[in-house]
Formats: sequence, C-alpha cells, structure tokens
Amino acid sequence: MAIVIKKDKIQYDCLSKINMTYRNPTPTVDTIIELINKPGRPIVLIERQNEPFGWAIPGGFVDYGESVETAARREAKEETSLEVELIELLYVYSDPKRDPRQHTMSVVFIATATGEPKAADDAKNLAMFEPWQIPTNLCFDHDRIIQDYLRYRDYGLRPRVE
Repeated sequence: MAIVIKKDKIQYDCLSKINMTYRNPTPTVDTIIELINKPGRPIVLIERQNEPFGWAIPGGFVDYGESVETAARREAKEETSLEVELIELLYVYSDPKRDPRQHTMSVVFIATATGEPKAADDAKNLAMFEPWQIPTNLCFDHDRIIQDYLRYRDYGLRPRVE
C-alpha cells in the first residue's frame, strides 16, 4: 500500500510515483472581425445570450486538441456566420479577473471578412460598429481589448506587456 502525502495540490506517492494536479487558466480566443467590404472597415460585435450579458468580441473556449487559430475561425463562424481570414495576433490577455466565471486567458486575433454577418449560436444579436460607436456595456475585458486594437489600427502601436 502506498502512502500519499498531500501538500498544496501535489500528491507524492512514496513508492516513487508522482501524481500532480494543476489549476490552470482556461484557454479562449477572441476575434476582432473587420468587414473589409464596408466603408470604414467596421468591426462586428455580438450581444451575448448567456451571462455575463452585454456586447462582446466574437469568441469562446478552445476545444481540447484544437489550435487557437482553428478555434478562432470556428467561434467566429458559429457566432457571426462569417468565414474569417486571420490576419495577425493582437495580444494575449490573462488577467485572472477578466472573466467573472473563471480564470481564462484569451488569444486575440485581428481578422477580416466580407459579407453580411448574422447572429447565431450563443449570440443573441449582432451589429457592426465604427470606432466611435462602440457600446459601453462590453463584457469581460473587451473594452481594454478594443482600446488596444484601435490604438494599433490608428497609430500602429501594439499593446505593451505590463
């Protein structure tokens, strides 16, 4: 019989087997979609059907075995009905308080699309916004993400590591 000593979430099996349990942030993606067939390249935001309620950048959880790029395209298609082309990575946001439900880290992409977006999946509604029209009731840390994106879009300044 093995003797297991528990200390901080790490279990040491005295028969030289080590069984470790980790608590890690959950990976997510968000995709800022620029509609390049519309004047001014408006971005698409969704109104969430589930808590937390409000407007959000299209995105969601990365499935096990899925790359973040594939997850970004899938979530964009599920929520906006648009096929997107990922252009570049904006930044990774990982503040433990960014999502009230759990600790997540979001890989944020900038993408382009053409066509007419339609709300689907867990998007209650959807709209296209010019930079000066962005709603104030944004979920998660999406206000910061959009500020960083607009600073990059307008001035070429990338978000800085804090």
